[in-house]
Amino acid sequence: MELSSLTAISPIDGRYRSKTEALGAYFSEFALIKYRVRIEIEYFLALMDRGILPSKLSPSREELQNIYLNFSLNDAEAIKILEKTTNHDVKAVEYFIKERLKVLECSEALEFVHFGLTSQDINNTAIPLSIKEALQQVLFPAFEALLLQLNDLSAAWESIPMLARTHGQPASPTRLGKEIQVFAERLSLQLSEAKRIPHAAKFGGATGNFNAHHVAYPNIDWVTFANQFVSDLGLQRSQTTTQIEHYDFLAALCDALKRLNTILIDLNRDFWTYISMDYFKQQLKAGEIGSSAMPHKVNPIDFENSEGNLGLANAQLEFFAAKLPISRLQRDLTDSTVLRNIGVPLAHTLIALQSTGKGLGKLLLNSEKMQADLEENWMVVAEAIQTILRRENYPEPYEALKNLTRTNAKIEQGAIHSFIDGLAINASIKEELKSITPWNYTGI
Repeated sequence: MELSSLTAISPIDGRYRSKTEALGAYFSEFALIKYRVRIEIEYFLALMDRGILPSKLSPSREELQNIYLNFSLNDAEAIKILEKTTNHDVKAVEYFIKERLKVLECSEALEFVHFGLTSQDINNTAIPLSIKEALQQVLFPAFEALLLQLNDLSAAWESIPMLARTHGQPASPTRLGKEIQVFAERLSLQLSEAKRIPHAAKFGGATGNFNAHHVAYPNIDWVTFANQFVSDLGLQRSQTTTQIEHYDFLAALCDALKRLNTILIDLNRDFWTYISMDYFKQQLKAGEIGSSAMPHKVNPIDFENSEGNLGLANAQLEFFAAKLPISRLQRDLTDSTVLRNIGVPLAHTLIALQSTGKGLGKLLLNSEKMQADLEENWMVVAEAIQTILRRENYPEPYEALKNLTRTNAKIEQGAIHSFIDGLAINASIKEELKSITPWNYTGI
């Protein structure tokens, strides 16, 4: 069966391909091969800059870099053909580059391609570099776009009073804009934390000790060389490793992304609930169906879609964080197959971000319902009244308000004002208390 959006096993490459396509440049098989070629070429150039190559090469730096800058699907397919013979994906990349160097009349330096390296020196720089660039160019901008949307909604609805609910029960009123700002602040702070996590790379030979490098060129400071090479790529070199990167910072990144996603799940559920409470209507699109059976329904599908994808992403991120830092002795291969899936939770996160943004964009404020809920719950000003009475040293104000409000009878404005009239306090304090309403008792 030919691969298409309809035959793909995973919906991130099928149904949701239009939402995840940007990540293909970082996490597809083509992308992985291209990043490997990029690392090999840049390492070759670093050896050339250090004067390690036997002579000055005829191809220019630009010609060498064009091997990965102009890397094509045909090039990737050529490497996959080589892999059928080598049965080793990184070795196939090495042979591909050597063939290109021959074309560039650079045969005298062929054996300095992949010089002294093991496969993980390439993989453990290529993959963190792809993750870093995917975050910087796709995922973090998507978080920032959602943050901008939340901040705009928070500002637009800053002064809208809303009944708060703690434990599902009516509580001291709040403002809609402030409640949205809660999520904006949480996301902003955790996004900053995620951005601060280094992207670590392993680069040190077969078991991390530069054995082959040192035996061939004992007078070269290979640690300094590798540190500079990895730093020039925009990564941070782990100094003491086995054959592979220990993935501790990658685990930290997975945990940071999981926290961001958990905040989004919380946001999705709150807006889903607000819609169910009729605080929001949703904009209708011509021809769109809300329910296949009930014509009146407009389901909050965007928030539900987001929540589902975030749950998938978090399950995978939790697995990565727990599994990747563990490897038997100096190396086992369990990380290799797992790392090939690193783009999957990021794709589900990207789908979720777009779905949440779409859901927020469809919201229509139902201020009449919010006003009605406040009108129905005058008892929420009891906290304000008893606090002012405390200020005035009135005896047992909490108990007095408890007796008033803990009743099955509906508490309306008249009952509150009658209670105030019966208090043994001066007229100015009574006026102050009567000025408090569910609409203005919203704090700062």
